[in-house]
Parts: sequence; C-alpha cells; structure tokens
Amino acid sequence: MKYNQALEYKKKALKKADKSVLQNFHIIITPADTRESAKYIEDFSKNPDDFNDSSCKKYCSNDEYEVMSFKKEPEE
Repeated sequence: MKYNQALEYKKKALKKADKSVLQNFHIIITPADTRESAKYIEDFSKNPDDFNDSSCKKYCSNDEYEVMSFKKEPEE
C-alpha cells in the first residue's frame, strides 16, 4: 500500500489496540520490501525514539509500505 494508506491503517490499528498491546508492541509502518523492512526494523530497534512514521520513507525504494507489529525489547 502507499504511505498515506499505511498511515491511515496504522491510526485505525492504534485505536483498536488494547492497552497491553500498546505497552508491549511497536506498531510501525515499514517498507513492504523484505530487505528494506529488515534494515528499517534493525535501525528502529536500536533507538525507537529517533524515528517517526515518515522515517520509513528513506528506507523504501518503491513507495510500497505495510503496517506491522513486533514485541518491544524490555527496557534495561
């Protein structure tokens, strides 16, 4: 999906998610390409506070995105 579609999808997912999901999982927009997505998630995981929704754009070569979630690492 295009970026704007992914952004709307994420907004809806955040509204539907319960508190425990929001506390324990990152819900992010990533490039649809597997390699680009893996690189984005790797960089995002190092310091999530440095990223916002549009950060994924610089990792994406074809303007195709997806919304995904993954478990947050426990804070040290």
